[in-house]
Amino acid sequence: MTAREVYLDNSATTKMDPRVLEAMLPYWSENYGNPNSLHRRGREARSAVDAARASVAALINAEPADIIFTGAGSEADNLAVKGAAWALKAKGKGNHIITSAIEHHAILDSVKWLGRMGFEYTILPVDSKGMVSPEALEAAIRPDTVLVTILFANNEVGTIEPIKALGEVCRRHGVMFHTDAVQAAGHINIDVKELPVDMLTMAAHKMYGPKGIGALYVRRGVKLIPTLHGGGQEFGLRSGTENVAEIVGFGKAAEIAKARLEAGEDKKLAALRDYFIEGVLSSVPESYLTGATGEERLPFHTSFTVKYIEGEGMLLLLDAAGIAASSGSACTSGSLEPSYVLLALGLDHATAHGSLRMTMSHDTTKEDIDYVLEKLPQIVEKLRAMSPFYNKK
Repeated sequence: MTAREVYLDNSATTKMDPRVLEAMLPYWSENYGNPNSLHRRGREARSAVDAARASVAALINAEPADIIFTGAGSEADNLAVKGAAWALKAKGKGNHIITSAIEHHAILDSVKWLGRMGFEYTILPVDSKGMVSPEALEAAIRPDTVLVTILFANNEVGTIEPIKALGEVCRRHGVMFHTDAVQAAGHINIDVKELPVDMLTMAAHKMYGPKGIGALYVRRGVKLIPTLHGGGQEFGLRSGTENVAEIVGFGKAAEIAKARLEAGEDKKLAALRDYFIEGVLSSVPESYLTGATGEERLPFHTSFTVKYIEGEGMLLLLDAAGIAASSGSACTSGSLEPSYVLLALGLDHATAHGSLRMTMSHDTTKEDIDYVLEKLPQIVEKLRAMSPFYNKK
């Protein structure tokens, strides 16, 4: 057992807030009604779902009726991309989709699957910070383009995309615009009444809520073909008896996230992020920040490449020191290929293999970061001592 434990993998998932669990518990026990039933138990459950829908909507300044609950962020992405593409193609609008090279697999795999179903698609490149250019998007739009889907913020490098500018391009051309905001929602201010987005994806477990519950914001008037059929729940767009307890948890997590944003806690976290970044870059030779900086980066997110060693080695030794982090390299999943996100940023294979992502939470303290800054240089030095590439320098 290590002397200290520091969890820095919050882009993967966050620890559930105790207030969220407390709100959920009654809906796994005494408040067990089906929200589609007309009796008292059912009405209680329906009231809880409606209240949670209002809280999730308030987080992004949407209307409650525009929020569709799903089983995950990935399901919401699938509903947005496939549902919109099918609906628009059926209307004779076209069959061309545009996305970016650094999307989550829920988007990229959905778009490529649609490609096998007869759609055409364009994958836009990004710059060295992971930014999608509005000019490149405009140049890629064709008369038969029906959908653009660009993520709000990247999970691996923390870059926040110019969503307003990208959405304005889509509006000028009459093209539907979806953004996967799973990493961003609850962590930065999002206002769908100001942003030109037609659909937006969220997930509770990225904002201190439960796993297994997501949501899709769908602007009024947008028509989707459902990807899941059955009883017609969620306004006919996502069949299946509602997961009341987790929906309640999502609502509470959204309520807490909104209060934190209003209190400016994201700015406090961003200051700690910048302290962390500076500490790593100054204490670990030949380490480099990946992604954007300042307001163009998620406030809780740090990511680096460390030359001459691999990310997996760092993860194992960090874990032994009680520090949970992650790497963009996919070796642990059985692939020898480095992260497609880092390659899209222009990194070479060797450098991309040395990636390290450390993402904080509102519970992370300066003492936690100082502990990591004490251990990480030692770990890097130890691994480099065993590296034939470093020894040849």
